[in-house]
Amino acid sequence: MTIREKAAAMKLDSTLMASKSAGTRNQALANIARALLADQEEIFKANAQDLAEAEKNDIPEAVVKRLKFNTQKLTDVVKGIENLIDLPDKVYETQFVRELDEGLTLVRESCPIGVIGVIFEARPDALVQIACLCIKSGNCAILKGGSETKHTNKVLFSLIYQAAMESGLPENCLFQAELRDEISELLACHESVDLLIPRGSNAFVQYIMDNTKIPVMGHADGICHIYVDKDFDIDKAIPVIIDAKTQYTAACNAVETLLVHSDAVDALMPRLNEAFRAHNIELRATADITDRYDSKPAADEDFATEYLDLIISAKTVNHIDEAILHINKYGSHHTDCIITEDKEAAEYFMRMVDSAGVYQNCSTRFADGFRYGFGAEVGISTGKIHARGPVGLEGLLTYKYKLYGNGQIVADYASGKKEFHFKEIYQ
Repeated sequence: MTIREKAAAMKLDSTLMASKSAGTRNQALANIARALLADQEEIFKANAQDLAEAEKNDIPEAVVKRLKFNTQKLTDVVKGIENLIDLPDKVYETQFVRELDEGLTLVRESCPIGVIGVIFEARPDALVQIACLCIKSGNCAILKGGSETKHTNKVLFSLIYQAAMESGLPENCLFQAELRDEISELLACHESVDLLIPRGSNAFVQYIMDNTKIPVMGHADGICHIYVDKDFDIDKAIPVIIDAKTQYTAACNAVETLLVHSDAVDALMPRLNEAFRAHNIELRATADITDRYDSKPAADEDFATEYLDLIISAKTVNHIDEAILHINKYGSHHTDCIITEDKEAAEYFMRMVDSAGVYQNCSTRFADGFRYGFGAEVGISTGKIHARGPVGLEGLLTYKYKLYGNGQIVADYASGKKEFHFKEIYQ
């Protein structure tokens, strides 16, 4: 069966999927968690094969870190599934009820999007999270992961799909695309696929947007910033910066650029430089920092680079507005943080920085659906339409309007025979 044929079948089954009760969907998630734990040795064996092939093919270390699926990652994804189960059901939730006129009532109700195609990087845990979020939200999903994890993804998908079938979900609720040329086929399925979510570089996301008629919710680069303002607490600043760079260096929410107020440089840099050396972080900075502290000169392209490595660029700024201008120019609208004890400065920064996540005094690594209490995420949207930031359960839902009448016709309102009174019943 081709991707187009499969997508058409999924479109037909999408209404069946949406109609499944919260209990059925949650039971499917519970069965998936049990299946993953029961067959973990099979998963680890497949992952070892992927890692061996990555080493043979000289895959970059930043990518290899994402390939690994060990006991800790299994524990994390199972915990994420359990959290998803515990989340209240949002499918067919009433958002408001408005009486337009006596006997004419408008209801807005949430509903699944339908068929979602997700193209994601070589991260086995992403496949589990995305599949489970789509099940929880009542959507059908076409999943295309990176080829570097083909063995692990094949085993994971098989376990997930079998558990879904045993739980009573529709036959076409999930599909795994395994071949690279299937991406172009997927992009042509605009009559069946309701939404595409590509995760990867800006160039990749732009390619998807330019080659499909399907609506696209992009998850692109993460060029994240931390700005240290003049009124800062160094005991907060050092751990936050180090965590944001090192806790998971290959993640899109790791910090890549440090901006330092000129009045804070002498108080921050000596201790921060020691911390950088202790964690083997390479600092690339502007001349006013390199002249005094251990670092390499930064080129202009450093400030537009997502390193995904133990490298950080840095520059001084003379005012908070200079920091904001730099972030809005060079950033990817992902997640940016200010380190400051000045509440007014923090609020100004968070209002003026045009990013999906704006933080004060905490690591950019908190930008994550699981850490936001979403259970998991299908990605982090750096756009502004429909969903923004970590896209969890609510981001995979849309809504419909239901109008309940009793023989009313528009002609009566156009002629003035009747009038709308717009009474809010529930909001």
